[in-house]
Amino acid sequence: MTAERPEVAAAACADASVIQNIVIIGAGQAGGWAAQTLRAEGFTGRLVLIGDEAHPPHERPPLSKAVLSGAALPETTRLMKAEAFEALGLNWRPSARVLRIDRAAKQVLLADGEAVPYDKLILCTGGRARQLTLPGVDQVPLHTLRTIEDAQALAPALGAGRSVVVVGGGWIGLEVAATARQQGAEVVVVETQSRLCERTVPAEISEHLLALHRAQGTRVLLGAGVSGFARAADGRSEVLLADGSALRCDTIVLGIGLVPNDELAREAGLECDGGVLVDARCHTSDPDILAAGDVAVAPNTWAGRRLRLESWQNAQEQGIAAARSALGHTVDYQPLPWFWSDQYGMNLQIYGMPAAAHRVVRRCDEASGNFVLFYLAGDVVQAAIGHNAARDLRFARRLIEQRKPVDDERLADLATPMSKQ
Repeated sequence: MTAERPEVAAAACADASVIQNIVIIGAGQAGGWAAQTLRAEGFTGRLVLIGDEAHPPHERPPLSKAVLSGAALPETTRLMKAEAFEALGLNWRPSARVLRIDRAAKQVLLADGEAVPYDKLILCTGGRARQLTLPGVDQVPLHTLRTIEDAQALAPALGAGRSVVVVGGGWIGLEVAATARQQGAEVVVVETQSRLCERTVPAEISEHLLALHRAQGTRVLLGAGVSGFARAADGRSEVLLADGSALRCDTIVLGIGLVPNDELAREAGLECDGGVLVDARCHTSDPDILAAGDVAVAPNTWAGRRLRLESWQNAQEQGIAAARSALGHTVDYQPLPWFWSDQYGMNLQIYGMPAAAHRVVRRCDEASGNFVLFYLAGDVVQAAIGHNAARDLRFARRLIEQRKPVDDERLADLATPMSKQ
């Protein structure tokens, strides 16, 4: 986000003074940060936060790890303590369903019949776990993991002596598989693509993930299509594969991606394409409606195209950016993408967008197995992926953002600190 001159900031505050009602639809991480930011930036008007879940704003990453394993309670995922949430003075609407947005009247219509007026509306509606429409889906229990209730329902099914089939070898699927295996369950991961996390990481990282899971005793089936589901004679569940075989198990988990909740926006006539289209100011095609988080598709100079970023970083930072933009501040939100995942004690972080055309420089500690892979165009680092290398990655991020030329040999040399690159 760009810095503002004092006179510009003052004008923004003056414009914001005419805004009396701001409504946020979606009380997840993006919505929670938007609400906090609006108050922190001095908005004193009516602020309505509408959530379809019963819980106050919270983070979702722990749901597939600490909460799912029982190491942490759901309450620990909340963005703020109860007293801090109360101090925001929100008109908080938990477990509320929005029927539609009336743009002409500038109202949000709720299922209980209430019409909530807005001057500015921020859509933080997120997404939902993708489902399958295959034969037998109504014959067996199918778990997904998106909400606190999902984690609470799934946790008891992952203990020792249980067998679990995870359909989907992306990030959620692998994190659930790792948690289940650490809880003592027998685990099979079924992935239709030829490698794990194929859409998001280069082949070398896919191989690394595959070796990690297989070393922990997880059976991983690649290029394996699922044709349906069935109830076995013994009452257990079966995952039917395209090759005619079947996997019998106690529990089936679907980890096949996220569907953006852009229906309200579409029905209101906002421009959408795989999510709600926004500009770098977080504005939709309606100047009084903004969007942030998993539902927003925004331009990104680092990728050279529009992106819908499903990440902890984006939910927080775009929620903040949308709030500031709603108040009239100058915003140019085009972040360097950052993603992380924790599995079996491995922290994997990705900065930027690795591409097949990039040259790869490896900085590896053979003794520990920790590494950073740098992806370069010419002598400039475009992206970096690291395994248990958080400190080096902080410097890698700086190199990417500064577009600073580097020397391959120094970059690969462990004796040359990243701070000296």
